[in-house]
Amino acid sequence: MDKTIEKIVSLCKRRGFIFQSSEIYGGFGAVYDYGPLGIELKNNISQLWWQEMTHVHENIVGLDSGILMHPRTWEASGHVSEFHDPLVDCKQCKARYRADELTTNTEDTDWGQVICPKCGTTGKMTSPRQFNLMFETHVGPVEGSSSVAYLRPETAQGIYVNYQLIQGAMRMKIPFGIAQIGKAFRNEIVARNFIFRTREFEQMEMQYFVRPGSDNNAMKEWKDKRFRFYPDSLGIDEDKLRFHEHGPDELAHYAKEAWDIEYEFPFGWAEVEGVHNRTDFDLVRHEEFSGKNLKYFDQQINERFLPFIIETSAGLNRTLLAVLVNAYWEDTENDRTVMRFHPRIAPVKAVVCPLVKKDGLPEKARNIVDLLKPRFKVLYDQQGSIGKRYYRQDEAGTPFGITVDHQTIEDDTVTLRYRDTQHQDRVSIDKLLMAIDDNMT
Repeated sequence: MDKTIEKIVSLCKRRGFIFQSSEIYGGFGAVYDYGPLGIELKNNISQLWWQEMTHVHENIVGLDSGILMHPRTWEASGHVSEFHDPLVDCKQCKARYRADELTTNTEDTDWGQVICPKCGTTGKMTSPRQFNLMFETHVGPVEGSSSVAYLRPETAQGIYVNYQLIQGAMRMKIPFGIAQIGKAFRNEIVARNFIFRTREFEQMEMQYFVRPGSDNNAMKEWKDKRFRFYPDSLGIDEDKLRFHEHGPDELAHYAKEAWDIEYEFPFGWAEVEGVHNRTDFDLVRHEEFSGKNLKYFDQQINERFLPFIIETSAGLNRTLLAVLVNAYWEDTENDRTVMRFHPRIAPVKAVVCPLVKKDGLPEKARNIVDLLKPRFKVLYDQQGSIGKRYYRQDEAGTPFGITVDHQTIEDDTVTLRYRDTQHQDRVSIDKLLMAIDDNMT
């Protein structure tokens, strides 16, 4: 089966997962809106991540920091001076590229010999110029240099500037972590591959504060834990996942060690999450730029130090795309398209269908919806043949179908259908929740 991004995009629009932002005005580049099924799926993924981080681990707590932060934050983090991409334009067709996508060595390249990938013209590329990826805005009624602020390009800095307050308020002891899910914004030169690279996105980050010298062990521990999240919690095929280690030329300026968890998308292997050893770089910088003492006092060894930080940073939108690609299945034998989401993250868990619109079946079906909806998202559907109704929900990824028929009136049993196999069981209504729960794990 040929899984293409075009097929995923088409299904997402058709079934209400994801829409192009401002489509009635021709769309707005690299920004997307999440429809009824998309927001349910996205929330289910993020809630699983949140539970995995803050509920399972007693030494990890949560935070929701502001999108707008003091501009000195971004000077300390290096974003003002370092967060640039080299930009080139074709004078012939006006196409714009990141220079490092056209050559492996942007500084030594003779741009007069570069061919434009779009129009094929040689010698029309501009020399590279640095382009800062942060969105700039202004705070207050008067615009000027003193009112400049930025939409945050990452969520990590909100954790670093609050780490000491959280540690004191929650009486956290090394090692401890702070988790956050939030929006970030990057003015990408070339945004592509649907929701993989966008200008507005969500990150799921956890920053783990450790004693210097214990960082290597912590790094290994979190690498293993984070990799297992994708097959074990999200149901992603393990053979579609791999680690990629950053070589010396790839390491960010703050990193001692860095690994990407990659998924094999239709456009190739690409990162869904990074696990980084950031050492004490960020805290050193914030201590320097703020003039505040950010050292942690370790009572066990009677010593003050700046902790090292192990970062786990996952893209929620990229994870969602991996889940969509992984779930897509063209069941040619039965002439249907199925989104094989793990039941834990499926946007809708069950659809309840009266076989006919009479004989008390709709009322009985509505009662079953009322029974199930306090536990999970459930739909009622009485339009069309029962086969068409099920195939609609197969494409939406709904794992369970419940048919209310004339036998239901007689003995309070229903047909429970399983999406992937289309197998059906006869189940008593009073045991329906238990039967669904048994198949959720």
